[in-house]
Amino acid sequence: MLKVENLNLHYGSSQILFDISMQAETGKITCIMGTNGVGKTSLLKAISGTHMRSSGEVSLNGENLSKRPAHAMAHLGVAYVPQGRDVFPLLTVKENLETGFACLPRSEHFVPKEIFDLFPILKDFLNRHGGDLSGGQQQQLAIARALIAKPKLLLLDEPTEGIQPNIIKQIGEVIDHLRNHSDMAIILVEQFFDFAFEHGDNFVILRRGKVLKSGASGTLTRDELLEAVSV
Repeated sequence: MLKVENLNLHYGSSQILFDISMQAETGKITCIMGTNGVGKTSLLKAISGTHMRSSGEVSLNGENLSKRPAHAMAHLGVAYVPQGRDVFPLLTVKENLETGFACLPRSEHFVPKEIFDLFPILKDFLNRHGGDLSGGQQQQLAIARALIAKPKLLLLDEPTEGIQPNIIKQIGEVIDHLRNHSDMAIILVEQFFDFAFEHGDNFVILRRGKVLKSGASGTLTRDELLEAVSV
């Protein structure tokens, strides 16, 4: 389980996040929702160590993660798939996947069969450059690369952005599979309301850098959530 307590984050003199407290449970998908500019991506950056938080505590399975940089967080089991995917365009699909080996002992430097079971297209495109893939294919590659590291916590930032409906459906199926068949907690930042509502187990709604509302899917109705994320 991830636990965040009273997290604050600044960009220079501007405060972006204010006393954020939330949890993400193993075997559950926690959706962070809200309009553009409310701090969703900043929260993922703070959790992943990509941008250092100003104050507050983050713990994973009871271990206080202190203020560690992104590479240290990755070694502790935090995998971040950023908005925009950040696939290496001049590396092949195979080479992109192999960058996930950095967090693993040498004996585990191989791509598990499950990766290609989840994303069959990647097996066919192993020698194709990342920059030659479509947006949906790059998103699959980015998620697959994160899974190579066998994370305890998977952070997904807008995985449906700019991709075709059939790939959105496949990504939803993959996320559900990971929730049901792995020992990881998943945090999903998502603007596509129907996708988030369909796959989320717990919801955290941000407004102006603060938690406006949170709760499990059974305690928050669709109308309540839709109203909370509307402008």
